[in-house]
Amino acid sequence: MNRYELTHFKETLLHYSEPDLRYKCSPAIWSIGQMYDHIMLVANEYLDEVDHCLQEDGQLGGEKTPFGEKLFREGEFPPIKIELPPEMNQPPNNTDTNEHLLGRITALISRMDALEARLGDATDDRKTFHGGFGWLNAREWFELVEMHTRHHRRQQQELEGWLTQKDL
Repeated sequence: MNRYELTHFKETLLHYSEPDLRYKCSPAIWSIGQMYDHIMLVANEYLDEVDHCLQEDGQLGGEKTPFGEKLFREGEFPPIKIELPPEMNQPPNNTDTNEHLLGRITALISRMDALEARLGDATDDRKTFHGGFGWLNAREWFELVEMHTRHHRRQQQELEGWLTQKDL
């Protein structure tokens, strides 16, 4: 049994119909499919950074920002909606089918397995930069995938609530 937070999203994906995946209660609110797309895009970006650190492409040393320190100390994102600046906040894809999303998330979990197996060889002083959290090492980037994915469970519950209301 896989222990990643992504496993929850893989399992729940199978419960949505194609129209459910694309349903938007308003233009400003993401669909469930867009949330899945976002989670996977960000996870792959973070795993790219894990790989850079493992290949020693990063720099030696570097500090986290105060927010990064707080984030890792608490082990989770704050329970608030986080809005990115407009240039970083392009709407995620809203056209993927269940089958395509399932393939993407399965491949992502396999990638996590492969990188996790290499984390034992990582040095904590080889780091790459995150714009909000500062300098992170391979283990921190890997942990960030889990924290970010877990953060979206609240969004998933909210979006499922909108689905329930649309059928009333």
